Amino acid sequence: MSLMLKRFLPYYRPYIGLLCIDLGAALALALVDLAFPAVTQQIVDVLIPAKNFAALGFVAGGLVLLYFLRAGLEYTVAFKGHVLGVSIQRDLRRDIFRHLQSLDTRFFDDTKTGQIMSRVVTDLFDIAEFSHHAPEDLLVATVRLLGSLALMLVIDWRLALIVFAVVPVQAFVTSKWQGRFRKAFRKAKETMAAINERLEENISGARVVRAFGREEHECELFDEGNGRFWQARIESVKTLGQFDAVTGLLSNLSLVVVLAAGGFAAMRGSISIGNYVAFTLYVARFLQPLEVLVRSVEMFQDGAAGFRRFLEVMDRKPAIADAPGAVVLADVRGEIAFENVGFRYSDDRDRVLHDINLRVPAGSTVAIVGPSGAGKSTLCNLLPRFYEVEEGAISIDGLDLRRMTIASLRSTVGIVQQDVFLFSGTIRDNLAYGRLGATEEEIREACRSANALDFIEGFPEGFDAVIGERGIKLSGGQKQRLAIARMFLRNPPILILDEATSSLDAVTEAGIRDSLERLAQGRTTLIIAHRLATIRRAGRIIVLTEDGIVEDGSHDELMKKDGPYRRLFEAQVEGLLVG
Repeated sequence: MSLMLKRFLPYYRPYIGLLCIDLGAALALALVDLAFPAVTQQIVDVLIPAKNFAALGFVAGGLVLLYFLRAGLEYTVAFKGHVLGVSIQRDLRRDIFRHLQSLDTRFFDDTKTGQIMSRVVTDLFDIAEFSHHAPEDLLVATVRLLGSLALMLVIDWRLALIVFAVVPVQAFVTSKWQGRFRKAFRKAKETMAAINERLEENISGARVVRAFGREEHECELFDEGNGRFWQARIESVKTLGQFDAVTGLLSNLSLVVVLAAGGFAAMRGSISIGNYVAFTLYVARFLQPLEVLVRSVEMFQDGAAGFRRFLEVMDRKPAIADAPGAVVLADVRGEIAFENVGFRYSDDRDRVLHDINLRVPAGSTVAIVGPSGAGKSTLCNLLPRFYEVEEGAISIDGLDLRRMTIASLRSTVGIVQQDVFLFSGTIRDNLAYGRLGATEEEIREACRSANALDFIEGFPEGFDAVIGERGIKLSGGQKQRLAIARMFLRNPPILILDEATSSLDAVTEAGIRDSLERLAQGRTTLIIAHRLATIRRAGRIIVLTEDGIVEDGSHDELMKKDGPYRRLFEAQVEGLLVG
């Protein structure tokens, strides 16, 4: 816990002034609350017996002003405290989002989107609530406890000791419940994350759900997860309720003892009626902070559980990062070399690539074909260091990828994939993602080169047309053209075309292929393709299987051999004829 506090406290540093205002108002609020019992004692013991109407009116007026002041203090605590909380929440969210950008692809392979969303949204809200309520509650509780105790000692030390006896018992009960709280609230957090995960997958896969008619099945899965959260939450509030009941009972029993003992003392005349009333009010002031702290346990446990989950992400170190003294790539020619490259995704999985040796001259085009699962996409994912090569080395212009900065490497390599990802904004926003700050004329020229200008201008809003989530309002061919135009803007010296046309019909593919060939001109280009007819014009084709690179040559050269390429090509031609 001390380590968690040590890591959390720096988030207060930018807001020291705001924290001081919040705590100063909370302190003043606590002191104002201590004044009322003392004023009551004076009214009962002094003003009423003396029938001093003028003084009573004056004191009442003073209390009215005091409570106007108290209202202002309450507003300050509520407003400034929440400003502090949401500011810290903003900083936490900024830090975790930036850290997520630094994590490697393997992290996102292993972590579901709903789990990440839960940490960034739900957990940080709980942390924000805790971050401003905890200092306020602790300060107010301390002042009220110590202030009430001191004033009770002044009135009657024997009665004060009776009240004080409840504190160590409360502390003991609280310590006994800590482990149960931690377990219960963490389980509730985890089941809530599972609900977010189910929801995210259902929304993302809405078309698949409806295509298979699995709406009821999805509802059953969601109900199951929702039920687990309900059960976990019931357990946490049950634990909290038991704790609240026990501590409340202890407080109320001590109050009964004080009322009885104080009543006997007042009957014997050892304490005045005013002091008895004031003491009783101070007892309420003394017990109230204990009750507040008890209620704060839930908030504390929620915040602590959320911050632990926050730290789990923040403590995840990127497996791929810039090495000390990493070089910034400049004036890239685009010569690529794979030397004895081997790779597998995890220790418990078979090796995907082994002993791959391939040299691609600058400015040339190489097509990579082979059966599914042979590692074609994996080979290309190693080039921009989405994954780290485990054996051997990959170099660009003779420089090992691990010796260059990741930012400069990835600005050198452009990728056009089969599954085009477009953001939910406008066409212009998605195009400009290729080069932030691109001019209108540059965007239009990129679209013209990608044969995309005609369909864009066909929209009433033109470049300002909103395309929906993942570009849902566009056809497959339109999305591909936008992806190609975006890559024209990026203008990388090395290009990877990963199944860029495999999901398109033959007519659309023919139009896209012209754009891709135009895009590949003057660049080192790697083409991954299942449809072998699309790469017949490639100057060089390599065949990748589970055994590595088994063939290398032009289409005509490979067709003359009775090898894997010819068998793949003939099988596809036969399939087309049968179809």
